[in-house]
Amino acid sequence: MPANEIFRTLPEQIAARLQQDILGGQITLGEPLREADLSERFGVSRGPVREAFRLLVQQGLLVLEPNKGVRVAQNPSVEVRPLVVQLRRTIEVFVLESIFDRITDSDIAVWSNILNDIKAACEANDLNALTDHDLRFHQAIIKSHDDRDIFTLWQPIAMRMMMQYNRLDDLMESYREHKRILDAIRVRDKAAAIQALSTNIQ
Repeated sequence: MPANEIFRTLPEQIAARLQQDILGGQITLGEPLREADLSERFGVSRGPVREAFRLLVQQGLLVLEPNKGVRVAQNPSVEVRPLVVQLRRTIEVFVLESIFDRITDSDIAVWSNILNDIKAACEANDLNALTDHDLRFHQAIIKSHDDRDIFTLWQPIAMRMMMQYNRLDDLMESYREHKRILDAIRVRDKAAAIQALSTNIQ
């Protein structure tokens, strides 16, 4: 069992595997998910699968439909996506502005390690790993804020945006975008950091 799963409950482990499959495109948008099938796949009873579904509904990756069950969410429509992007950008800029003056060397070290993972994923042309590390980078910033409700607001918006990670022809541009954010934070240039963050969210 991977080290990062040791401290997760069984439903959280199942949810994490399904999250990877959804964001990586192994499970398609709009696809129905069945407790029985996943119970067999993971070798567990239906209870943990049902709880994993609940977690993924909270994250915005699954949709629960009365009398129909659970299915993978669809991407925001062309008309709605600009609103989703703006909501996510507003939340992340608010957080970065709020925490900027108290960002520590320890925070920067954590973000730098994630940036190294982003670079490795880009160099390996591993879109699944890049999606995961990109999400971790932004999640780490959000979780630096003292108000836990902000993460609850942000998570389903960010997850829906990550469901089709295909806006870049050159994956290394993702690394460069995140590096610009971190470089500006390192030199304590708030305006440049916010501009780089805003540019990255689209």
